Amino acid sequence: MELTELDHLPAGLLERPASALHHMLNGPTLIHLEGKNPNPLFVTVLQHGNEITGWEAVRRLLKSHYEFDQLPRSLSILIGNTHAAKYRLRRLDDQLDFNRCWPGGKFEDSEVGKMFRQVTDRVRAVNPIAAIDFHNNTGLNPHYAAINRIRPEFLRLASYFSSKVVYFTMPEGTQSLSLSRYCPSTTLECGQAGEVHGTDHCIGFLETCMHLDVIPTTPIDADEVHLFHMVATVRVHDEALFGFGHVPTEIAFRENLDVLNFQELPSGISLGDVNGGPEPPLIATDIDGLDVTKDYFRFDRRQIETVREIMPSMLTLDRRVIQQDCLCYLMERIHFEDHIEVTDHDPLPEGIRRSDRPGEPAL
Repeated sequence: MELTELDHLPAGLLERPASALHHMLNGPTLIHLEGKNPNPLFVTVLQHGNEITGWEAVRRLLKSHYEFDQLPRSLSILIGNTHAAKYRLRRLDDQLDFNRCWPGGKFEDSEVGKMFRQVTDRVRAVNPIAAIDFHNNTGLNPHYAAINRIRPEFLRLASYFSSKVVYFTMPEGTQSLSLSRYCPSTTLECGQAGEVHGTDHCIGFLETCMHLDVIPTTPIDADEVHLFHMVATVRVHDEALFGFGHVPTEIAFRENLDVLNFQELPSGISLGDVNGGPEPPLIATDIDGLDVTKDYFRFDRRQIETVREIMPSMLTLDRRVIQQDCLCYLMERIHFEDHIEVTDHDPLPEGIRRSDRPGEPAL
């Protein structure tokens, strides 16, 4: 896979919705636009072809504000999976997930991974003020930001988008995790694709970043963010037949399962019925890839029941997304104590603790 690199916007590109970009861009394209401040903002859109809000925000921002005026800051834009976007899919069946192929992930030596190594090298060379990766959720989720290092500048950058901030170190090979070695980075989860208020929110965030001189490194106040730590990934067994609501399948999840996102769920709540099939029907793995299913779920009463308090994110009703990625992630709260400045790269720096009780008030 070859990377196309441009120093201008091709004529008519901003008129194209995500599904039509393939007519002009034959794959991943890195576009550098010069601004008054040469230190660029690096923005990635459409790593998943059905997650269009980032592209909608970028093209609306450039058309309405900067198409004929100089940008306040240089902007580097990576437009990702245009082939999947053509079909409004996360990825095509014969493709790897682009956001698992950046340096540091298990697919970094793949054809796509080598291309993203090239992107990383080019972006490092232009010394960006920050790296932003735009995404959408297929299920109901609040808008939130995700970071990979608990440092003041990362927290500050995320807080410009949302007070809800998720710290994650899995999965590997993501854009923000890879770029976090070189500059402040964040992944923005912008709600469901096609929502106008999601695009508006992203435009406001981009405007803020484009006009920053620097991202402050002063400690962030504890009441400015609600910080969560991603502790497990939950997948449906590969051979299990599943659906939602009252359906004759081996796993019948709750019909409105995605309303549980970012909800603090008690022990003993049911996520759905189990009607036979492979065991266990769900598999939870921690950040080291270890099977921790029994720490979170039981299945012996023909139900998927929680055995401890949990907080899920990214629950979705989209069967294809579940099969290609996962059912959800599980989170725990992280607490700031005594307003200690966080500058270490340790997963849980001194002065921060995970909550023993996900329902306990935080921050």
